[in-house]
Amino acid sequence: MNRLIPIIFIWLLADIYVFQAVKTATSNRYIWWAFWLYDGLVAATVIYYMLTGKPIINSLKGIYWGLMLLSLLPKLIAIPFLLLEDIGRTVHLAFNWITNMLPSSTSQQEHVYMVSRKKFISQLAIGIATVPFLGLLYGMVKGKYDYQVHRVKLKFKDLPDAFNGFTITQLSDIHSGSFDSKADVERGVALANKQKSDVLLFTGDLVNTTATEMDEWMVTFSALSATSGKFSVLGNHDYGDYKTWESKTAKEDNLQQLKDVHKELGFRLLLNENLKIEKSGQYITLIGVENWGKGGFQKYGDLNKAVEGVNGEDFKILMSHDPSHWEAQTLHHPQHIHLTLAGHTHGMQFGIEIPGFKWSPVKYMYKQWAGIYNEGSKYLYVNRGFGFLAYPGRVGIWPEVTVITLEKG
Repeated sequence: MNRLIPIIFIWLLADIYVFQAVKTATSNRYIWWAFWLYDGLVAATVIYYMLTGKPIINSLKGIYWGLMLLSLLPKLIAIPFLLLEDIGRTVHLAFNWITNMLPSSTSQQEHVYMVSRKKFISQLAIGIATVPFLGLLYGMVKGKYDYQVHRVKLKFKDLPDAFNGFTITQLSDIHSGSFDSKADVERGVALANKQKSDVLLFTGDLVNTTATEMDEWMVTFSALSATSGKFSVLGNHDYGDYKTWESKTAKEDNLQQLKDVHKELGFRLLLNENLKIEKSGQYITLIGVENWGKGGFQKYGDLNKAVEGVNGEDFKILMSHDPSHWEAQTLHHPQHIHLTLAGHTHGMQFGIEIPGFKWSPVKYMYKQWAGIYNEGSKYLYVNRGFGFLAYPGRVGIWPEVTVITLEKG
């Protein structure tokens, strides 16, 4: 309760402060009531869960965090504008008070000027804050299922001739526990199948926490198809590490259940191991490591174990969920790994992507966070994710189906 008081106090101060700008910007009382009704409901929900300690129902978590973000982010954007304006007004009034030399008529004109300026700044701040509000709202309603196909062609001198033109569909970060529209998810699966790739590779995070999240999605994702097979690895969320379990056995059982889910979906799950994909008497080696991430992320992956028995001359593709693994271990590994496929970042589900320019706040946490990267003849592709987590939406960084074509050359 003691930790709750300052949070409530700060939230209330922010609401009161921004509301003064809303009142100045518009005299429409319906907007005033909408402001307090929305914030009141969100705040009441937060206080309820914090006081009771009850867990949020899994299907409501995304909505819960989304509504909080819609309430807080516009205020964080508006407050700096309002503070600067108030600081300017305070300095100006203090200067007038100190000098005390202006005639009363001039002072009155100055007073009118200052009020008008405050209304303009309030309208400007509220207008600017409305942009991310509408963007986030769009991301929750439409953007989270706005699947995009990203196509990449990569040339390798040592690619076996039989694999010239070989196609890979990559999916990552499904996070099935976040979905709320079966029709939209089925449309995304159909889009992946429409690519008619030779193999389908899934680079981890099938669920948010528990294997049971997949129960209602088994039929949907079993429909994924590829002529030469479907292969997968685990992501950081798949291990159940973000949940308090009643026992170690319960956690282990959940992980085993999830591994069984991969099998039932038709995926060959690679757990620090490798296999050969054959075509016309030739082959490429597919390697899959368990999750390995820098910093505080789990390091279940064992690349040395995963490449055991692999011929150094083989053409190699590695599936590794976390892109930080590439520079940390993969890039300079004794085995030449031609192509690494990762996911994990989601592109933070928020950013800007236009021809020639790509930005997201996640770039300050991950050097490689979306799309293709290379050093010499070694490549990394980071998928932006099929699903979403926490914030139930996407703005600017849309859900992705990746199609990679391998070419000899």
